[in-house]
Parts: sequence; structure tokens; C-alpha cells
Amino acid sequence: MIRFILSFFGAIFSLVTLGIFMVALTLGGVFWMYGRDLPSHESLAQYKPPTISRIYSGEGNLIDEFAKERRLFTPADEIPDLVKQAFISAEDKNFYTHKGYDMRGIAAAGFEAVRSRGQNVRGASTITQQVMKNFLLSGDRKAERKIKEIILAARLEETLNKEQILELYMNEIFLGQNSYGVTAAAQTYFNKTLSELEPHEAAFLASLPKAPSDYHPVRRKERLLSRRDFVLKEMMENGYISTAEYEDEVSQPLRSVQNGDFQSFRTALPPRDYFTDEIRRQLSEDFGEGEFFTGGFTVRASIDEEMQVEAAKSLRVALQKYDRSRGKWRGTGETLPAEVLGDEVKWREALRNADVSRDVTLGGKWLPAVVLSIADKSLRVGVENAEADGVVPRSDIKWMKGNFQENFKIGDVVLVRAVEDTGQWSLRQVPEVQGGFMAMDVNSGRVLAMQGGFSYQDTVFNRATQAQRQPGSSFKPFVYAAALDSGYSPATIVVDAPIEVNTPQGLWRPKNASRKFYGPTPLRTGIERSRNLMTIRLAQEVSMPVVAGYAERFGVYDHMGPYLANALGSEETTLFKMVAAYAMFANGGERVEPTLVDRIQDRYGKTIYRHDDRDCVDCTSSAIAPDASPRILTNREQVMDAVTAYQLTSMMRGVVERGTASRTVKLPVPTAGKTGTTNEARDVWFVGFTSNIVAGCYIGYDRPRPLGRGASGGGMCGPVFQSFMTKATEKYGGGPFDVPPGGHFIKIDRFTGGRLPDNASGAHVVAEYFRDGEEPIFGRTYDGGFAMGSDLPLFEEAQQAGHQVTTSTGQKTTVGPKANFGTVSSGGLY
Repeated sequence: MIRFILSFFGAIFSLVTLGIFMVALTLGGVFWMYGRDLPSHESLAQYKPPTISRIYSGEGNLIDEFAKERRLFTPADEIPDLVKQAFISAEDKNFYTHKGYDMRGIAAAGFEAVRSRGQNVRGASTITQQVMKNFLLSGDRKAERKIKEIILAARLEETLNKEQILELYMNEIFLGQNSYGVTAAAQTYFNKTLSELEPHEAAFLASLPKAPSDYHPVRRKERLLSRRDFVLKEMMENGYISTAEYEDEVSQPLRSVQNGDFQSFRTALPPRDYFTDEIRRQLSEDFGEGEFFTGGFTVRASIDEEMQVEAAKSLRVALQKYDRSRGKWRGTGETLPAEVLGDEVKWREALRNADVSRDVTLGGKWLPAVVLSIADKSLRVGVENAEADGVVPRSDIKWMKGNFQENFKIGDVVLVRAVEDTGQWSLRQVPEVQGGFMAMDVNSGRVLAMQGGFSYQDTVFNRATQAQRQPGSSFKPFVYAAALDSGYSPATIVVDAPIEVNTPQGLWRPKNASRKFYGPTPLRTGIERSRNLMTIRLAQEVSMPVVAGYAERFGVYDHMGPYLANALGSEETTLFKMVAAYAMFANGGERVEPTLVDRIQDRYGKTIYRHDDRDCVDCTSSAIAPDASPRILTNREQVMDAVTAYQLTSMMRGVVERGTASRTVKLPVPTAGKTGTTNEARDVWFVGFTSNIVAGCYIGYDRPRPLGRGASGGGMCGPVFQSFMTKATEKYGGGPFDVPPGGHFIKIDRFTGGRLPDNASGAHVVAEYFRDGEEPIFGRTYDGGFAMGSDLPLFEEAQQAGHQVTTSTGQKTTVGPKANFGTVSSGGLY
């Protein structure tokens, strides 16, 4: 009997042992099979999570941020224990004791789910397993993935310590509202840093990893509140908070930015504008879009926030003035459906979703509104974020053709601004005409302000950098620069007379804007009065290939066609390039590269780009006198002779003081510049500069068409420049333009170009700067090789095939070949 019992239990033991062996063998086989060819967990030790790239102003203010995943990486030692404890309590209470997977936790989670009938479902995956799933595996719910997850989790525990694993988890986890990681989520939901969070707020965040959309603080508020309280209870049971703390925290209401309890962090950010979007465009091109949106760059922009506001205002005033002079109401093109207009809650919700500009501040903030009723002498509107309905009086639309009934219908979405101290509202609209404005430092190339249109939210197309437009007469300084460098002087006489050229496109008859001809005229007067015929003859004298070379050297064009019409600015370029080129006139002819960025640092704070590479020799010296400045050495290329740059600057001062910009540009400091108006005024320009700031304006329709009678660069863009530069000179100052060495002044008659005595004075007298060792020849006249009009006297010099002159480098060259059809094109500009 005893032998039988022993034999029976022996058999049972053998079966159990064999069963255990087989189970272990099976599990070992399964884990071996799924453990092959798994992704390397060791790569997580070098993992760099995608983080936000942020842009700061020169004053250090955050002005924009770009990210595909909104994440602010925070090292584990900077994450408060309270936050860690909340997530551990919610997700993995045995995190610090298990080896990557937690069998007790799996069993406890199953028991809790059964006991609570599914009300409290705790995840069976450990934090380590979640890290492996999020980083290296897919999220599908399959046994195969779970096995791989456990294998990798066990391996990861052997590679990284617990704090490193927790760091990966708390920076990678998605917590809703495009927020990845606890730091970004704390900012999104509470506008707080991690160290500012209360226990109930930490529990709030720890409630979200399961399914953020199922625990939305507004739509699923009660569900989120229940989950938050559960996490607080777990924190108490785990010993992270006391019973008293638990009772106090669980009694706190569920507050969030989304519920309106806190101000959103985004309210501290200005609306995105053309400046920061251009930085995004340029850095995406330089570094790659993926790296820019995920690399965590810290970008110090060159923008002056105060001047950016002024740039936007100055351009908007001009665009609105022109738009209102047309008298046409176009509105926003948006209309709310009739069924929502009778219910204030509904129309307010519909108005919030209307796709209209909300970034315009001109005379006050422009707000969306809906037309609720129309009367003969007033319009009743419902204004976004305004408690009561508003009234627009009949007197507000005097600029508009037609009356209320003709231009509006009930349900129209319009833009309005409050009329101060009246309680009434004024109708506004985004102009159809557009334009661009840009200002930069002439010495460093730092772009201080850039406005690419009336409203970024209306259209993101940046007309300062992307719009290819004809510069018109604002291109002429490059023709004159080529001439001055080729031996001509401001006193050189060029014939202003009719020109006719046969081209394959037909007979080309360029004209002056005045439709008049003025005969032999000094170069200075030619640029001051923007004489087209003189410019064409001068370009032919110098030769268009030389002019094209200058335009390319200054960066106005990459490859300019050597056609005579291009001397009048018929080839398209951008405002960005024109302003940068004019800066080289202002700084004495040194090459300067425009930049919107001063410095870029990577996620670790290492500087990976700095724009200003000049050497400050004495910056660390204590021997500098209190009233002295340190020496700054530069190895910049000299694009043009410094004397030529000063001569041209002096001539362009005449444009402002008595030429085509004299009526609209009147700054308290010396100012130079050039207007530009193309054929039929399709594009109007003004680019000008003081001793330290250069700024330019362009205005025109996006689909080029005439701006109408009387439109001109001086009349439309001149006021934009004047308004902006008035503020700029108040802030940055300005002074006389530096006179370079190697020259001397001679007084001449600016009407005839004749030499005058040193003691001459009067409105006709101007002191021109000539190179030392150069004996200017007065009275010689050039016509570019074109026959002159029959009513003008002939000059022997003008009929010669060419003239030998001394260039700015001291070399001899012959200029003035006869015209030929290979260098002439019909541009149609005047």
C-alpha cells in the first residue's frame, strides 16, 4: 500500500515536473523566437526627442515657436518628485522595484477591474513597457507585441537606470492638445511650470496618458475629475501625500486653461507674422524642415519689436488710404447662415469659427462682426467678444460708393473697430492692393522690421521676400554706380532727348514721366528728377553688360539680361534684395548680407550659427576711454569704390531734398533714396537710407494692374518710409554720411554742370566730390550713341564712337559704343 502511494505521488510529481519543464521550454521558445531581430533598445540612451524651436526678439521676449510635436524637454532631475509620483501612482506603482515587467501589477490590475466592474481600469503595462511601445514598437493590441514589449523592457532595465527611463517616458508621453511631455502639458492646461503645480494638478496630468481625448477637461469634465481623484487616492495609499493633503486636494475643482480658469500661455505670444514665418522658411531651407521643427533650436531674431509694430502700421495706413480712395466695399466674403442669426449663442459660435483676419491693429483692434439688421442711417452688428450689439452710423461710410442697403445684407461677416469715446463702431476691410516693407541696419545687415502685406492671417504670402516685381526707377542707382565707377562724375553731361529703337517686338519709344525732354543735363539732375532717357543713354555709354554685372554684384539679380529696358528696372526682383543692395551705398560700398537671425543655439545651448563674424579688437580691454568705442575689424568685400558710394549717396540726397521724393520724405537727419514707378504705375517703390538705417517700400496689386492716375513711388511709398523712419531716427539717431578719404569737393552749377568758384552760393550751387588726382572735364556731353532730336544742338563729343576714361581703380577704358539691336529690348517702361 505504501509502495502504491509512493508510486502514485511519484508519477504525479514527474508529471508536474515535466509539465513545468515543458511550460518553461515553451515560454523559452516563444521568448527566443520573438526576441530575435528586435529593434535596438540601446539607441534610447542617445535618444533626442523632437522639441520646440523657439524664436526670441533681441530683447529676449518669446515671439513665436514652431513644432510638429509641442514638447519642452526636461531632464529627470528637474522634474519635481510630486509630478513623478503622480504618474507612477497612476501608471506603475511598482516602478522602482520591478525589472521591466510586473506580474503582481498585472494580477492586481485584473483584480481591480473585476472588483470595480470596470470603473477603475489600471493599465497592466509598466512604464518601462510603455517606453518600449512608444519608441520602438507599434501600438497594436496583439499578444506578439506584448511579448516583444516585455523582452525589450527587461533589456532596457539592464541598460538604463530608473530615472533615465522615467525621463524618456515623461518627455515622450502624449497628453492631448498637441502637448507631448509633462512640461508642455503643464503649460497647455495650467500655464504653469512643473514646479508650480499643485498635487491635484499633477494628478490631472497623470490622468491623461490612457486616452487624452476621453478625458478632455471640457467635453469629458466629470470623467476626468473622477480619474483625477482616483490618482490622488493612489498617491495617498502609496505614501506620497498625507490623508489631510488628499482630502484637501480631492475637494479642489477641476480647473484648466480650456475651462477659462487660467490665461493661455499663447496670449503672451504675439500673433504669428511675416517676420517669424520668414525665419521659419529660411531656416527650414538651411537646416531642413524636419530638423527645424524638431531640433529644439533657440533662435535670437534681429527684430526690433517696437519698430516692427511701426512698420506694420506705416504700411497699413498707406494701403488703407489707397483702398478707401477707390470707394469700393468688398467685405470679407464670409456670411453666416440665416438659421443661426436668431440665437445669440449660435451666431457667436459661428462668428468665432469665421475665417477672417484677427491680427490687424490700426486705429484700434479690428474685430469680426456680423450684420444683424440694416436701416437707412445705421447698421446694427454683433461684435465678437463684445457684450452688447454695436451700431455703425451712416457717416462712417462716406468714403464708400452706395449705401447700407446696396453694400450689405443680413448675415454678412465684416470687420469693425471701436470708435473711441462714442460707443459706436467703424467698418473696416482688408485692402485688395498689397505691398511690402523692410528695414535693416546698413552696417550689420540685421533686419529690424519686415511687413509682407496688410494682414498675415489674410494671406501668408510675404511680399517683401517672395513677390517678384519690377523695381522701375529705383533700379537707376545701379546704372549710375556703374557709370561713376567707369570714370563719369556727378557733373558729367548726358543728353535728355527722344530715342527710337527698332526691336523684334516693334518700335520702342521710351519717355520721361513728364513727357518732356530737357537737353544736355548733369548726371545729378538725371537721378534727382528720374530722367528715363538720360538713364538709357548712360546705360548704353557704359554698356549694359557692365550694368548687369553691377546689379549681380549687389545681389539685385542672379543673372540680369543685358537689355536696355532693364536699365529702367523692367526685370523683376524682390524688395528684400533691393533694400540689401541700397545698404551697400549707405555703408561706403561694403558687402553686407541681410539676416533675420542673430544667433542660433541647439537644444544643449551650443551656438551653431552667429551672423556677425566681425572681430571686436578692444571689447575685453579695460584701457578704453569712457567716451571711446572699441575697434571692430571687418574683412568684408568692397563691392564698389568708397568714393563712388559717397558720390551716389550725395546724388540720392538730392532725390529727397529737391527731387521726386521731396514732397513726402522730410526727416530731421540727412537722408538719401530713390523712387520707383513702373509702366502704368503697376508697381510703386521707394528705397532710402540714413547713415545707419535703410528701408524700402513696395506697393501694387498681387496680380499686376495699374494703380491709377497720379500713383507714384514718391506719393504712395514715400509716406510709408517717412512714417517709419521718423520713429526709427528718434530711436537710432542718424548723422552726416561719412566722407571717404581720397577725394575733394568742387562746387558746380547743378543745372548746367559748369564749375563755380569756391565761394559760390545759392540754390543752383552744389558741392560735388571728386577723386584726388582726377581733373574733371566740364562741358563734355554724352548721348549713348543714339541720334539726338533735331531740335537739340549737336556736340562733337557725342558723335564719337567712344571715349577713353580713367576708372575708379586707375585703369583706362573706352566707353560709349554705338547702339546695336543685340543690346536693346522693348520694356515699355517710362
